[in-house]
Amino acid sequence: MGPVEVASTPAHQDGSDRAAYYPDGMPNPARSRGRQVNALQALALLLSFVLVAGVGGILAAGLALPGVALANGATDVTAQAFDGLPTELDQPGLPEKSTILAADGTLLATFYDQNRVVVPLADISPMLQHAVIATEDKRFYEHAGVDPAGMLRAFVRNQTSTSGQQGASTLTQQYVKNVLIEAALAKPEGPERQAALEEAKGAEGSEGIARKLREAKLAITLEKKMTKDEILEKYLNIAQFGIKVYGVESAAQYYFSKPAKDLTYLEAATIAGVTQSPTKWDPVKNPEAAQTRRNTVLRLMHDQKYISDADYTTGLATPLADTMHPKELVQGCAVASTVIAGSGYFCDYVTKVIVNDPTFGATKEDRARLLYRGGLTITTTLDPRLQTSADNEVKAGIPVQDPSGVASSIVTVQPGTGQIVAMAQNRDYSAVGDPALRTESVNFNTDFAYGASGGFAPGSTFKPFTLLEWLKQGHSLYETVNGSVRPLNENMFTTCGAKGPNVPWKPGNAEGGAGVMKVLDATKNSVNLAYLTMGMQLDVCNIMQGATDLGMHLAKPRADGTITPQANPSNIIGTDSVAPLSMAAAFAAFASGGVYCTPIAILSVVNADGQPLPVPSAGCQQRIEPRYANTINFALSNVWTGTAKTVGAPSFPSAGKTGTTSHNEETWFVGYTPLLATAVWVGFSEAMTPVQNMVINGKYVKNAYGSSIAAPTWKRFMTTALDGAANPGFAEPDQKLVFGEKIPVPSVVGRSEADAKKILEDAGFNTTTAPDQVPSTVPGGSVAEQNPSGTATRGSVITLTLSNGQQPPPPDPNAPPNPGNGNGNGNGNGNGGGFGGGRGGNG
Repeated sequence: MGPVEVASTPAHQDGSDRAAYYPDGMPNPARSRGRQVNALQALALLLSFVLVAGVGGILAAGLALPGVALANGATDVTAQAFDGLPTELDQPGLPEKSTILAADGTLLATFYDQNRVVVPLADISPMLQHAVIATEDKRFYEHAGVDPAGMLRAFVRNQTSTSGQQGASTLTQQYVKNVLIEAALAKPEGPERQAALEEAKGAEGSEGIARKLREAKLAITLEKKMTKDEILEKYLNIAQFGIKVYGVESAAQYYFSKPAKDLTYLEAATIAGVTQSPTKWDPVKNPEAAQTRRNTVLRLMHDQKYISDADYTTGLATPLADTMHPKELVQGCAVASTVIAGSGYFCDYVTKVIVNDPTFGATKEDRARLLYRGGLTITTTLDPRLQTSADNEVKAGIPVQDPSGVASSIVTVQPGTGQIVAMAQNRDYSAVGDPALRTESVNFNTDFAYGASGGFAPGSTFKPFTLLEWLKQGHSLYETVNGSVRPLNENMFTTCGAKGPNVPWKPGNAEGGAGVMKVLDATKNSVNLAYLTMGMQLDVCNIMQGATDLGMHLAKPRADGTITPQANPSNIIGTDSVAPLSMAAAFAAFASGGVYCTPIAILSVVNADGQPLPVPSAGCQQRIEPRYANTINFALSNVWTGTAKTVGAPSFPSAGKTGTTSHNEETWFVGYTPLLATAVWVGFSEAMTPVQNMVINGKYVKNAYGSSIAAPTWKRFMTTALDGAANPGFAEPDQKLVFGEKIPVPSVVGRSEADAKKILEDAGFNTTTAPDQVPSTVPGGSVAEQNPSGTATRGSVITLTLSNGQQPPPPDPNAPPNPGNGNGNGNGNGNGGGFGGGRGGNG
């Protein structure tokens, strides 16, 4: 046998009132390492303790041990060796299971290292108390923490028996042992933790003797400070009563689906029998052995007069199976989806918030320990009705087992609060995904840190951030811009005050559109070149700052750790990968009149003591002026007559934006009302793969657009979500931001092209030159026509048509007169001015 560690200083106790959760982990009874004694010395200590306890009294032995010399004189064990053992026991709160609840209190999931619910003795059946005492320590209410006679009897038997070790620990000593084990388990993984566990569990040889001595002294001290009922209550809450079942309340719920206070004597006997060997006697895993053990406990209860002869006889005749009503032990987010459809991903997101957010602890380890050991009650923002609808509709858009393999997700945020009320995708949640089964651990809706998704390119759903900067710079929705596909160069754009490099670029229009058009039309028809033309008149850095102000960031950080949107021209049309949740939250800011709220999933957290803990705040702030938000709402409400016209407007006021990347890899619809903002994404989650020429949900899709699957899914969900709600309309837009300022357009007919452009640009207009020249009375190369003329919105595009130098044909004497009402504009998107001012325009 090896040497025994004997502490040289008493345990430290800081006297603080510890909460029942562990933000800093389970504290370890503080003690310094003591000197070592050998096995004979340890044996002498134990025998001395028993002799002194038997002759001089338990309490005297617990505090001081006279020097004892062994017969052979080889060792001198002094009183100091025993006195060096700790006398104080830190008793922090026990690890308890945490629960995650939906907003209405529905239990979504449970998390624990140890499945435990701490209850007071008053909530534990007296019969269960009797069963445990009869089985584990029948003289519990008579001794003072240790049972000297029992210790000596067990020692003698263990020295002479080959049939296994006999225990002699009282309930108080067992409680002390459990506290020491819990203190060891609370340490971080590593050698120190393992050493502490071995020391707390030491059962044989000198280590076992040392543990018994330490437990005995601590038990005696404990009995001087606590009542028997207090000790019994703590024991019944800390002890293990099955595989991963701790404390009698969890045991009662697990085996019998009832609280501990309602247990019958048979049920109590079953639970009391388990703790001796939680795996061997587990009545669910080993029912035959457990019934034998239960009957042993019934005999002990009968011997101690806790049950009558009739109860004893009836109990022995009752099969264990007839009394059992086990409740499956489940933990983690997989069970959440069986409670509220598809809520596993939201549940997983909540756990990531707790582990990642410093609000819940200094380190990730602290925060994980709080979740799994802290007995938290976490009430979330999830609305069960909306969640169920979201899960139904996203899977109706593309079923889980659809042969195409195309993925889709949906997430909804409440404007003005940031509360996430629904989060779903067309996959079944699993902590370990299996593509063959379409189970998935990755959360498509969230950032990488909160669900392992790298995000998706938003395409045209990113355009409203350019529109925001456009309005901030004094432009309007009625200004006209050139939306025609044409070669561009990065040096046409300004980034942080500097012109871009000389890099040619040939972007296209994913959803059509050409010619000069109002910004309002460019928005509803999602014309890329029109928005890039707008971007040329702005600073790209300002556009991205506006997006950042509304919470936009990369879903996965770059190699250097940055997450801000990149300020380059291509990002005007949405090339960075972002999370659908970020898009929903940003659009919710438009819906709420410019108030941005960081999306939140947690309403409250209460610890095991019933005390509220801080939770992450939405930090709602007015990030943009209401007039800009209201005008954007007006612009985006026209989507139903633009890119989403095939979907059709819902029956309630709404606004939104479709999004489609260059080759139809990612498609989106992000839309909102004043009550809810919802983002729907469709695409392949693994890579940028075109969604083209395939059958999805039974329909052939040549090229997927935002209006193909995403927008219909959004409409179905929002129609259900808002059914019966008093959904208000949006506030009126700012009239000046819509129509702009009308100013005179200088006449440049007859001027050279260069002079005409300079005159018009100096007057506050943009210009473009028509590709075809026309016969005119002015010299060739000069401006033959301009459109519009008269008056136009400041910043609009004036189209110049040049003369080809040929005389126009004479007028047809039979043609009807043209009154020229000044409303033509050549392309139907502007305002002609003066009599006959427009070329074939219809205004």
